[in-house]
Amino acid sequence: MIAKTLKGLEEVMAQELTELGADEVQIQRRAVSFRGDKAMLYTANLWLRTALRVLVPVKVFSLQPSAISHQKSAVSRHPSGASGHSDKQQKPEDQVYEMVKRIEWAKYMTAETRFAIDATVYSDTLRNSRYVTYRVKDAIADYWQEREGRRPSVQVTDPDLRINVHVAQDQVTISLDSSGESLHKRGYRVATTEAPLSEVLAAGMLMMAGWKGQCDLYDPMCGSGTIPIEAALMALNIPPGIFRKEFGFERWPDFDANLWEEIYNDDTRERAFAHKIYGSDASFYAIRQAEKNVKSAGVGKYVTLRQIRMEELSPLTPNPLTTNPLVMINPPYGERLAQQKDMLELYGKIGTALKHQFTGATAWIISSNEEAMKQIGLKPGKKLRLLNGELDCRFNKYELFQGKRNEAHLHS
Repeated sequence: MIAKTLKGLEEVMAQELTELGADEVQIQRRAVSFRGDKAMLYTANLWLRTALRVLVPVKVFSLQPSAISHQKSAVSRHPSGASGHSDKQQKPEDQVYEMVKRIEWAKYMTAETRFAIDATVYSDTLRNSRYVTYRVKDAIADYWQEREGRRPSVQVTDPDLRINVHVAQDQVTISLDSSGESLHKRGYRVATTEAPLSEVLAAGMLMMAGWKGQCDLYDPMCGSGTIPIEAALMALNIPPGIFRKEFGFERWPDFDANLWEEIYNDDTRERAFAHKIYGSDASFYAIRQAEKNVKSAGVGKYVTLRQIRMEELSPLTPNPLTTNPLVMINPPYGERLAQQKDMLELYGKIGTALKHQFTGATAWIISSNEEAMKQIGLKPGKKLRLLNGELDCRFNKYELFQGKRNEAHLHS
């Protein structure tokens, strides 16, 4: 199987899979491959916090290099493109068609199955992902036409079966998408604000910060509440997929309803959470939206929300019963040039608030605005790279020691 994720989260997802009991876990580009049985397939979909989708490859093949090189050499030898052998050479798109048509589709669908195809192409040979999609669709339709004299229909929205095509140079992987809708769509988000943080990215950031519910957590720019909600689900060890109406594998011919019910209803992994999660935001609207999402996720008992500016928050009082609190911030990035002055000022205020209101905590901040990040005025102990949508971001860690850094080390 192959679990897809966001750039930068491959290692934390590999750790997740290992902890779930997957075999042969191997990191790939924006993905992690692993082995397991049907129970592992269902478990991965329900439990993986950093996965976008879980794919089951049904055929992997390589495009024949002779066909690719021959097209180029034939044109170079014959300016007109004429060649005694060129018609016998299959175009790469036709090779894809032939190989896909050979798959025993009756194992995975019927002629009544409504299907959709997602294609991702990184290749110098096959550059048009839309054309690759068409050829795969034609191959599946022709398979059923020859077998039963009728063709299944393509349905982009709410299909019975999603088929994933991945082309990496000359290697083609045809997979079944067991997730259906992307796994970042947890099902608890009922309200939103502008540019909400992806649930998958929020969970990945929390894992990178070592969050397991061992202390209090603060998000002073919480927006619609994604970080506090994901933090609560992780602290309580509630599976992120528990709110979803459906997964793709539930429509597969070999779906085991009893096995799925057993996995879905197993609450033995849940744990108690003795600390508190605090979310705040300067925006009244954002807090109202966050309240709706927190209620929808059923974590209101553990998440306290408040409308207040970060610089107005009271300083943390040291709690001898807990380890140092965790602060996680996803501030505005100010992508438009006109906003740059405001952003520099805002990030300066974040730095001041961290020094005075959050002494003794560990803070993590994500942003694509490197110039603004410098205004925080603290030296990051760790710098990681993440992708938020299309934006290349820094994810920095700051230790907010009391007094000077070397004094803090002396007293620790």
